[in-house]
Amino acid sequence: MIGRISGRLDYRADDHVLIDVRGVGYLVYCSDRTLAALPGTGEAVSLFTDLLVREDLLQLFGFASLVEKEWHRLLMSVQGVGAKASMAILGALGPDGVSRAIALGDWNAVKAAKGIGPKTAQRVVNELKDKAPTVMAMAGQTAPTAVMEDVEVIEMPTVASAPAPQADAGTAQAEALSALSNLGYAPGEAASAVAQALADGTEPDTSTLIRAALKLLAPKG
Repeated sequence: MIGRISGRLDYRADDHVLIDVRGVGYLVYCSDRTLAALPGTGEAVSLFTDLLVREDLLQLFGFASLVEKEWHRLLMSVQGVGAKASMAILGALGPDGVSRAIALGDWNAVKAAKGIGPKTAQRVVNELKDKAPTVMAMAGQTAPTAVMEDVEVIEMPTVASAPAPQADAGTAQAEALSALSNLGYAPGEAASAVAQALADGTEPDTSTLIRAALKLLAPKG
C-alpha cells in the first residue's frame, strides 16, 4: 500500500497532479481544496495517499493531512459514496468542515457538495457521527505538503516531524476534546460542542475553545 508520496510536482490538471519521484511519475487525484493548496509546478511536494484497487483500475488519491485521508476512508465506507463523491465533499467543506458538519448532524452542509443528494448526505451524517470525535482528535497531527527538495522515495505515513502552519488550530481542537472527555463528557457530545464553538467563530485557542464548549454543554434553564 502506498501511504505517502514525496517528489516534484510535474503538472496539474482539474482533478489530479503528476508527481515525479526519482524519474517515476505518479498520477494523484486530489480534492479541489488540496489542489489549490499545492505549490507551483516544478516545486517539491508531499501528500498522504490512499490507493484504490479494483479489477480494472488502480487509482491513487492524495491528501494534505491525515485527517483528510481518514475522512476519505470513512466517507468511502458509506453506501452510495464512492471516491468521486468523497472528493466532492472534501473539496466543498475541507476536512475540518466535514468534521464540524458530521459532529453537528448538519447534513445540509454535506448536501452542498456537488452530486450529493439529501438521502446520501443524511446517510453520511447518521453513519459517521460516532466517528467524528476520533477523527477530530487527529487534527493536531501535522501535514506533509512542505518538504525538502532532495526528497526520498515513497514511504508509509508517520506523524510529520515539523508542524504545519495550520497545526495550532488542530492541536487546540484535539486538546479541547481531550479535556472535555477528562471532565466526563461523552465523546459525541464533546465533539458536537467543540464543532459548534468553532462554527460560532470561537478563537481556536485551547482554553478559549474549552470555555466556549462548556457553555454550550451547560444545562439550559
